[in-house]
Amino acid sequence: MARDLRFLVLAGLLLAASCESAVFSPVSESHRSAALELFSPAHGSFGSLEETYEALKTFEVLGIEKKNDLRTSSCTSVADTLRSTSSALKDFFHALRVNSILKCKLNSETFRGAESRLKGSLHDGNSLIEFYYSIGGLVLLKDQTSEVDVHLTDADRIFRSIKALGQSDGRWRLSSNNPESSNNAAGIALEALAGVISLASPHVDHSLITTLKNDILKLFDGIERYDDGTCYFDEKHVGARGHQSPLSASASVVRGITAIAAVTSENLNLPGEKILGLAKFFLGVGIPGSAQDLYHQIDALNCLENIRGSTPLILSLPATVISVTKKDQIKVRVSTVLGSPAPTLSVRLMQIFISGTKDASVIDKKLTFDAASGMHVLETLPESIDVGSYIFSFEIIFDTPEHKKNYATGGRTKVPIHITGAIKIASAEIAILDGDHGSVETQRKLNLPGDNDVALSANHLQKLRLSFDLTTPSGNAFKPHQAFLKLRHESGVEHIFLVGTSGKKFEIILDFLGLVEKFFYLSGRYDIQLTVGDFNMENSFLQPLGYIELDLPEAPEKAARPPPQPVDPYSRYGPKAEISHIFRAPEKRPPKELSLAFLGLVLLPFFGFLAGLIHLRANLKNFPKSTVPSTFASLFHLGIAAVLALYALFWLKLDLFTTLKSLGLLGMFLMFVGHKTLSHLASTSAKLKSS
Repeated sequence: MARDLRFLVLAGLLLAASCESAVFSPVSESHRSAALELFSPAHGSFGSLEETYEALKTFEVLGIEKKNDLRTSSCTSVADTLRSTSSALKDFFHALRVNSILKCKLNSETFRGAESRLKGSLHDGNSLIEFYYSIGGLVLLKDQTSEVDVHLTDADRIFRSIKALGQSDGRWRLSSNNPESSNNAAGIALEALAGVISLASPHVDHSLITTLKNDILKLFDGIERYDDGTCYFDEKHVGARGHQSPLSASASVVRGITAIAAVTSENLNLPGEKILGLAKFFLGVGIPGSAQDLYHQIDALNCLENIRGSTPLILSLPATVISVTKKDQIKVRVSTVLGSPAPTLSVRLMQIFISGTKDASVIDKKLTFDAASGMHVLETLPESIDVGSYIFSFEIIFDTPEHKKNYATGGRTKVPIHITGAIKIASAEIAILDGDHGSVETQRKLNLPGDNDVALSANHLQKLRLSFDLTTPSGNAFKPHQAFLKLRHESGVEHIFLVGTSGKKFEIILDFLGLVEKFFYLSGRYDIQLTVGDFNMENSFLQPLGYIELDLPEAPEKAARPPPQPVDPYSRYGPKAEISHIFRAPEKRPPKELSLAFLGLVLLPFFGFLAGLIHLRANLKNFPKSTVPSTFASLFHLGIAAVLALYALFWLKLDLFTTLKSLGLLGMFLMFVGHKTLSHLASTSAKLKSS
């Protein structure tokens, strides 16, 4: 139960800490680590040129040097794709995108062939995707070589052809045969139209660009928005490019409006709060789990960083938990979405809201800028701020008025901040009171938090009182999220009571006469435990205080019985009882003298054999010299050696039955080879006598 209560305390504190709006931070080192992990080529190359470009673009934006690792295989694929007449238009486009980063060595003939292919497909195209690939490829050629002419003499016609696919709400269709429109298609169309404007010769009619600016504003009218200011473009259409998530659809729109802003001299008058909301959306995604989502996130943030006239600035805090005990300072950082330094500006603290209420105080205080760390620092907290949860409202003020036209700040930025501190605990005591008059019979002082080991006793006519005071470092009353008193009977039955509060004083009185049924008339020892916890309280504790011996009356016949205590599920995985093995009693062995006598009898044949050889005057002079007789003679002596070895094995390991069986086999073998050997010796001896 203690484990469950600690979990309850922790869960409550985390919930209290996460109920406010999110804090957004620019791209960090975590994104670089994720890029290296997600974009890992197999055998030095990716599956397609599109994947290669996404990896290279992500590495380039994040400042990761990986070009040389991919150059050889990627440039070979780029050259083969651009020289092949059967390559798809999509592959042509992605090959030129990869080449825009790697700068592969391609000859002028390759570029002229690519120009011819792209212009031919542009005149024959009838869908938005074909226009996008053709125009985008020509724009890439324009940036990569000056040996080809990629300008469009019929730019107005192409512009109107693409514009005809647009809808009244700012979205686009992928083709004239497809009635469904989407935000993703709008981003593709805006990129294509930006390419037409940059390739036009002469310039595109100004009225068409004015109409396009209105379409962009209509597109922003349909943007989705959260309460914290986060904005994104939703996508429900499933078309030729498959389902597009809000991340990819929003990235497509951002790429489109960035491209339009780059090729037009006029200001698009983009809504700054929505541009900042898009930046918050991409940063709020965190670290995507797929390579393509990471590319969409980083590429969109790169576009927002470079969008002309509306570059968003992110106000972030390295720490949103400030300790008054440690005298921490509130530090604010203002940067672009990719972490680049912001222009010269100042940050002002405008208001402070008490979290969970509408109460607010007007501050209007300028933060001090620390040039060494690049942080804006609130050196001292306002006097009205005490331990608790607040929402600080900051506002960015540009030192140069021109910067206000180029950057989007979104007005005031609200950030949840938790002020923590060590809470003072005083006048802590536990007492046993007389049930009739309320007079104190036994009283003990408590050290909270600290070691306590009180021993109390009471009957059902008495009461238990626990009291203590909680104050903040500033001396104000502090009310924690949780203050519980738990009594646990020796049988395992637990009872939890909420400790009430009145200002600074916390007190609970347990009248045992009214609790006898709740306690199931169980007399005996009850362990006492106090829990005081809060997210903003640095010295939260869950602490045993001691025990109380309760003398309760006998339970009536119809009284409720205590519930059966649950079995700890972890006990089944605990150590099992030790297994005691019962071994067979050792067999009786013969006396040592008998064993030695048996050893002598076993060795006796060997000594008899040696004596027989000496008696027969055995020598090696008559050992057969021809091949067959010498083989049988050698086998005979080896057989004798095997018999001796068998005797040794019998003494060390073998049993009698195995020994006799092996001895029989060796005996038959010895009889055969011995007979052959003796026959040869007899014939040799007969020949010598006859001669």
